[in-house]
Amino acid sequence: MGRVVVEVMPKPEILDPQGKAVVGALPRLGFTQFSGVRQGKRFELEVDGDVTPEVLAAAQQAAETLLSNPVIEDVVRVADAATDAAGTITAEGVA
Repeated sequence: MGRVVVEVMPKPEILDPQGKAVVGALPRLGFTQFSGVRQGKRFELEVDGDVTPEVLAAAQQAAETLLSNPVIEDVVRVADAATDAAGTITAEGVA
């Protein structure tokens, strides 16, 4: 079984009230090194079999037509979860 990761973020010109709330709370909790936050969405799509280029293309199309609102959001990543470990956090740190 394969898995495709889709990440969607608000377009830069769109206000992000959830991100603003988080960035306001971070310093109160001692996290003073962060100056901005944008909150997005992550989807994990499971497929029977391997993640092929055709599956990734279908996931991209699904992301653009169903998983995101193209008026206010951008699809920023569609990737095979097994081979794309960028940003994955492990017990040892970022993989």
